[in-house]
Amino acid sequence: MRVTRVIGARTPVYFERLPVNRTRVGSDEGADAVLKVDDINLTDWEFWRSPHDHRQEAFKALREHPQLVLFEEPDVTFVPQGPGYYAVTRHADLLEASRRPQDFCSGKGATSIWDMPGDLHEYFGSMISMDDPRHAKIRRIVSRAFSPRMIQRFQDQVETVAAEIIDRVTAGEGTGDFVADIAARLPLKIICDMMGIAPEHYQTVFDSTNIILAGNDSEFIPSDDPEQMGLALLGAGETLKGLVEELGRQRRVAPTDDLTSALVNANIDGESLTDQELGSFFILLVVAGNETTRNAIAHGLDLFTRHPDQRALLTEDFEARMPGAVEEIVRYVSPVIWMRRTATRDTMLNEHEIKEGDKLLLYYWSANRDESVFTDPERFDILRDPNPHVGFGGPGPHFCLGAHLARREITVVFRELFRRTPGIRATGEPDRLESSFLNGIKRLPYTF
Repeated sequence: MRVTRVIGARTPVYFERLPVNRTRVGSDEGADAVLKVDDINLTDWEFWRSPHDHRQEAFKALREHPQLVLFEEPDVTFVPQGPGYYAVTRHADLLEASRRPQDFCSGKGATSIWDMPGDLHEYFGSMISMDDPRHAKIRRIVSRAFSPRMIQRFQDQVETVAAEIIDRVTAGEGTGDFVADIAARLPLKIICDMMGIAPEHYQTVFDSTNIILAGNDSEFIPSDDPEQMGLALLGAGETLKGLVEELGRQRRVAPTDDLTSALVNANIDGESLTDQELGSFFILLVVAGNETTRNAIAHGLDLFTRHPDQRALLTEDFEARMPGAVEEIVRYVSPVIWMRRTATRDTMLNEHEIKEGDKLLLYYWSANRDESVFTDPERFDILRDPNPHVGFGGPGPHFCLGAHLARREITVVFRELFRRTPGIRATGEPDRLESSFLNGIKRLPYTF
């Protein structure tokens, strides 16, 4: 019997490693890798606390392994421990699973490894935790609300907001926390303004999204107490849901030109959003649009500080090279590390045998470093071409709805920064979020 030690936060949990029938986890295949597959445990929080190089070698070993590898699920008290999950680490396998939503569904959960009770997976995941036809209905309504006029208006607003943020920075002392001063401010204000959320609620939105995506980080959530952890998550979700539902009731009576008005008054073939669907969509919007974009921006400054040659290339011809730089930042960072799918029937994924009910975690972070697709994937290269990364998700119905806006925000903030604060740089190591789901930065010291 092999026992794996999994560190939750302060209390170690011990359980027997699940037997693997279709994958011989302890095989000698790929023995030339730095790590053997048998020594890897993606469920262990210590793995996600380990240095970047260690994690990269582990995912390289998993990509080179001939079979998908099964890992134990986290052992938490509020749901029964499930049968485990397969790590999908290769680019080709991830693309194939994403293209086949009829075989690999999202409706049983997309953002958690365990099966959340009731409808909590939709509560926190909204569209990304739905399958067609319901997913198609919500996406139709949301897509109609994002009219070309509205999209253009908020794209233009990105420049105004970015300029205001940089004005405040340049009037300061020339040093501070880049996340709090810049990276978090831009996407938070854009999303709140899009929805019509008043400025006095910005901090509430920010704090609630931090809790929802806290992972195992005890700074935001009491991760050593599962009951308190669950209550904190539900409380944060209820706060966001209540905020937008009240706003939705107001906008049904007196609509304005914000996104909430467009969403609650949209009616396509007799279909409109319920209060529950509006609340879940808002949770998705502020979590996906705020947290992921802010982390891409924060990682971007860290990368340009560590790679001054790439920064020099960019500033030589910013407008021509920034589109490629944005894609490379998103590839290299992979703000969302994984999403889950569940097999709806017995099938094959390329050459891998999959049984109905099997859980698959699609590791975007690993696929974006697949040596069979990307030359020297650990090199940060803003001129990388082609760059078929999956940082915004794989192909299929769940590709990121806000990818275009995220690209715009990243572009505008670095244009303003490098134009008005050309000496800006990180001055220390990022304070990283303890999470296996989000490649987050909590704080990043900087100076200009």
